[in-house]
Amino acid sequence: MATYKKRGYKPKNKAEEANLTEQNSTTAEVFSTLDESASKTEEWVSKNQNYILGAIVIVAACILAYLAYNQFVQKPKEASAANELYYPQQYFEQAMNDEVYKDSLLNLSLSGAEGKFGFLDIIEEYKGTKAANLATYSAGMAYLNMQNYQEAISYLEEFSSDDAVLGALAKGAIGDAFSQLNQQADALDYYEKALAHNTNDYTSPKFLYKAGVAAMNLGQQEKASKYFNELKEKYPKAKEATNIETLIGSVNP
Repeated sequence: MATYKKRGYKPKNKAEEANLTEQNSTTAEVFSTLDESASKTEEWVSKNQNYILGAIVIVAACILAYLAYNQFVQKPKEASAANELYYPQQYFEQAMNDEVYKDSLLNLSLSGAEGKFGFLDIIEEYKGTKAANLATYSAGMAYLNMQNYQEAISYLEEFSSDDAVLGALAKGAIGDAFSQLNQQADALDYYEKALAHNTNDYTSPKFLYKAGVAAMNLGQQEKASKYFNELKEKYPKAKEATNIETLIGSVNP
């Protein structure tokens, strides 16, 4: 056990003197090693200080460049793209309420008119912005309503969103396009992705119903029954549940 030695302490015998000498030698060796390591570190820093300062300057420059880009390039670009999106969105909304001129209005929403950008222009000119992402979704929905299902799938697959409703609607719309192409397995896959994206009173009953119908068309009666019963139990007041007992009976004879 180590013993505290008072200043001026003298060993009582040769054994204690040898032990004390050994302790002092070890302590001196430790400090010597620390001094040597510190000296080597100082020497390395001194030798490489230009590289170190250069690295710090590069990192600082990258941070400042990012902040400047975000402030003076990206933000104005986002604002401009959002303003451009207003016009084609008006055509799209008009198309949803006008069956006579629906296709013409949808074409205007895609290609633009009167010197204003359409969805396709915004996607191309404002890549990387939120508005371009939303334009991608809207373009996909426009093509879906024009019965151009392959284009609809192509654009909707490019769209990404964490939004509970919009993200689910995009995946469900891809399911609708595949269903129209009579690719029921792909349709069911995307309806299930829409259900997995989020659970809510708006999109969940819609895609439980569609997933059940797609499963039924594929002859997967057990899976269809599961979706129909979930719709009945969790969303009995939803419009999709109006004739749910009939559908349940058809898959559970």
